[in-house]
Amino acid sequence: MTEEELVRKFESEKITLAPFSKRFVAYAIDDFIVAVLAFMAFASIISEASSSEESLRMVFEYLTPYFIIIKIAYQTIFVYLYGATIGKITVKIRIIYIYSAKKPDFYISFIRSVARIVSEAILFIGFLWAFNSNKKQTWQDVAAQTLVVNA
Repeated sequence: MTEEELVRKFESEKITLAPFSKRFVAYAIDDFIVAVLAFMAFASIISEASSSEESLRMVFEYLTPYFIIIKIAYQTIFVYLYGATIGKITVKIRIIYIYSAKKPDFYISFIRSVARIVSEAILFIGFLWAFNSNKKQTWQDVAAQTLVVNA
């Protein structure tokens, strides 16, 4: 499907791209939820630290890798099941696969989640990419061929 055909399809179905402000708020909500989940999962381990330095070391050794896994799982599962995370549902936006205008399947949701972590790890450049994209696509959107639209 060409870009013109996609635009016509989206216009006929009244699909509009989500503004950056909504995407930012959704991102903040989702990261807060994941941080709370990760903290709850590892609070007992970190509380055993004898000093603040040891506590910090434990966070980097234990929490960071699991935090990434939790983020990928959270993003993948919610996008696959609902087409949106809790943050996106809250601000009334959703993710669609470009070629079907439907929620992404599990594989596409997983690809998008992993690409999101890469984008974050490289100083959020993948997010900034959206400001220069006519479809407001971040790296994860480009990798998964998705769009974030108003619900």
